[in-house]
Amino acid sequence: MPEMFDKIAQHMMHVLYFDLSRYLIAAGGMTLVLWLFGRWLTFRRIQDRRAGRADYSREVLSSLRTVFVFGITTISTLVLREAGIVKLTLDEFAAWQLVLHAAIMILAHDAYFYWMHRGLHLKRLFRATHLHHHKSRTPTPWAAYSFSSWEAVTEAAFVPLFLLVTSLLGQAWVGWAIFIFLWHMIIRNVIGHCGTEIYPRGWVDNRWTGWWNTVTHHDLHHQAGASNFGLYFTWWDRWMGTEHPKYRAEFRRVTERGREKAGEAVTA
Repeated sequence: MPEMFDKIAQHMMHVLYFDLSRYLIAAGGMTLVLWLFGRWLTFRRIQDRRAGRADYSREVLSSLRTVFVFGITTISTLVLREAGIVKLTLDEFAAWQLVLHAAIMILAHDAYFYWMHRGLHLKRLFRATHLHHHKSRTPTPWAAYSFSSWEAVTEAAFVPLFLLVTSLLGQAWVGWAIFIFLWHMIIRNVIGHCGTEIYPRGWVDNRWTGWWNTVTHHDLHHQAGASNFGLYFTWWDRWMGTEHPKYRAEFRRVTERGREKAGEAVTA
């Protein structure tokens, strides 16, 4: 028994290190980008108001709590794998399997997030679960994991639930696909909360890119709260009629303003 607990504790430290590193690298990297390219990107800020020191402190501290919850969930998933309930393969797989499995996880998570997120906005659940995240009215990259404990649990539940379903269907999932999915998740999450539109002008009007969520898309959710529940793509919001009616107009306004102001700065 002592050896088992030592092994679990060791795994827990590795898991916490991985989840914390993902958060710090992604949020810190985005913050660095906003600083390095500040002269250009400042014209593409979506909101006029800015986050204060209290906002940053709340976002970072609650994100550390989320990292711990994610760590517990990951350890639980590993225990399920050791028990043979969850099927994962780490050795033999083809490149196409890796890409396919990562893509399926991303698509499945987008659907899961939309409905989970929309559910947390129900009046009976909102205050106890999702209100904490919406304290970031002007989100920053550090708000990506700024959840209450209850929301952190619902966010973290996707991976074990997904693997339970695929295992029941007899499919051993490629472990490295989960690794790709987790990095994709935190990077897209941080971008969505950065408060500055980094996607190029015309993005929302192009049929090849209009389905991809922009920073403006999620920023409008933080401002209004009753629309734009999707995380990666705009599909579910379009299908369910929950996309903000002024989303595309707001994106155009921000990117056109950024273009005009940047031009003025160059000629000045």
